[in-house]
Amino acid sequence: MKNIVLLITDTFRYDNLGQRAAKPVRTPELDRFAAEWATEITRFYMGSFPTIPHRTDLATGVLGWPHYGWQPIDLSSPNHVAHLLRQASADDGRPYISQLICDCPHLFNARFQHKFDAAFQHRGQEGDKPLLHLNDPIRTVMPLEKTRARPSFQGHPLVDVHRWINRNPQYESETFPAKTANTAIRWLEENCQVAPFFLWVDFFDPHEPWDAPEYLVRRYDPAYTGVPMMHPNYGPSSHYTPEELDNLWAHYAAEAELVDRWIGKVLQKLDDLQLWDDTIVVVTSDHGTSLGEHERTGKSNIHDQDERHWPIYPEIGHVPFLIAGGSVPRGQSLDLIAQPIDILPTLCDLAGVIMTPEQPFQGRSFARAILNTSPEQARHREYAVSGHHIRPDGAKAFRKAVTPFVATDRWRYAPVGAWGRAELYDLTVDPLAKTDLAAENGPLLKELHELFLAHLASHGAAEAFLALWRGVLDSSTDGGVWAIDCPDNTV
Repeated sequence: MKNIVLLITDTFRYDNLGQRAAKPVRTPELDRFAAEWATEITRFYMGSFPTIPHRTDLATGVLGWPHYGWQPIDLSSPNHVAHLLRQASADDGRPYISQLICDCPHLFNARFQHKFDAAFQHRGQEGDKPLLHLNDPIRTVMPLEKTRARPSFQGHPLVDVHRWINRNPQYESETFPAKTANTAIRWLEENCQVAPFFLWVDFFDPHEPWDAPEYLVRRYDPAYTGVPMMHPNYGPSSHYTPEELDNLWAHYAAEAELVDRWIGKVLQKLDDLQLWDDTIVVVTSDHGTSLGEHERTGKSNIHDQDERHWPIYPEIGHVPFLIAGGSVPRGQSLDLIAQPIDILPTLCDLAGVIMTPEQPFQGRSFARAILNTSPEQARHREYAVSGHHIRPDGAKAFRKAVTPFVATDRWRYAPVGAWGRAELYDLTVDPLAKTDLAAENGPLLKELHELFLAHLASHGAAEAFLALWRGVLDSSTDGGVWAIDCPDNTV
């Protein structure tokens, strides 16, 4: 059995890698990792949205969003990756030792740590308040109209509180990527001789607030002289001037580069300790973020002046996935579709673990596709669906909802688009879903919608949940029951 190292980031876009974005982000460490060590899965899509639902999919091998939303992992499934690994390896006298290291502020609240042998959290991310110091004033970082208004503390929005609770860090060594990576590096040095081990390292960055040192931000936006744009408004991008929107992107880019740099140091330590032959390493993320695409910033609509639904467009749902170590081919790129529920079965196959989960996996291993590059083997899923749980309890569930996205080899389909009507995009020429082709493709919409409904049914969605989505293409209501201008949808 091989060691397993899982490096997860939050809010890291797929097009950050390889200079793929229209405005490139510097990611030299992960680019080198992909070229020299890893196999990249180029069409890896989020399953359940957002942070905790995604990680629950990954840790259990079971799809969550048709059944539940954000909740503790033990309420979602009896499966837990650390417990399953320990059980699977106990018979031969070498049970997996497991460690969680994170700065994600949500994992402990969702009880992920309970099945690990040990767990460590760097506190203070995104409004987490470990130690107050109210003798020091909370400074205004951004104007309220430019940032996320809720939640607040002492009348201050999240970005102000984050900077204040962390004592207004200025230097790279004070950032969370540096602290979390250094903890992981020390753990590897102190435990590398014990095998097999399972190490889950969870970087919350580049989740906002994007407060990398300003000297890194200036490399992306050297001429800007206004208020630093550290946090999106989770609403219309039109509320920013072009210069402010560029600076918002620059702060995100600097934070993403910082994460790349410190993940690179963890990968270097694996190399220093000569662990590659005996270790499977995954680098991935839970979702991306909008930085002006689709006239929005953030990943969900919590803005008082935005009435749109927010489909999981590609800048959100398309995420990086790199895997290396053992017999995994180096420098390989596979154009196959996979999702988070597939990760655990794949790791079992590559690490040589025979696992019997209490709840059967819904994910499927793509290890054979990784190890065998013949055209017949280099396929996995025919399509992917990314979604967010919505309770089927009436019209209030519809307004401003995060809505699903379906991705096939060619098409991206939103059953409920921004204004409640289906949207369709040709990803072969339109990877960021800018040009809606739904109006001229009615039969294809119906075909993709049937595929979407079959996906929900195959994952055991309840009848009430299925009924919520069946009427989406009902033309008798001028766009379906989700149309924002439909009277039944008034809040």
